[in-house]
Amino acid sequence: MILDHIGIAVANLDQAKAMYEKILQTPAYHEETINSQGVRVAFFKTGDDSKIELLEGLTVESPISKYIERKGEGIHHVAYLVEDIKAEIERMKAAGFHPLQEEPKIGAGNKLVFFFHPKSTGGVLTELCQKIKE
Repeated sequence: MILDHIGIAVANLDQAKAMYEKILQTPAYHEETINSQGVRVAFFKTGDDSKIELLEGLTVESPISKYIERKGEGIHHVAYLVEDIKAEIERMKAAGFHPLQEEPKIGAGNKLVFFFHPKSTGGVLTELCQKIKE
């Protein structure tokens, strides 16, 4: 398990992208809309393997928009890349961590994603992600 990315909730993706391009001195390398999760995302590389993911809600009802309404913009989740997401889900559940969903879903960057509730992970929404094998 390695750090894959830190997800940051933003109210306006275009404005946040411009700011992060100045901070990181590089353009976003990937953008996509994930209708099933109600988000528009942009990724920035921050090293060999780690990334920053900016997330903007597509509607006021999206989970990201609701998060921003409650807590404001900022760090939303930490994501870890795993080789076998189903095995890691079972391992974490057995260790007492509480899942937020039943099954992994397709997320950004052609990856399966799965989230654990922050109340069981020290206050940090925790995402597992696995590259989808083609």
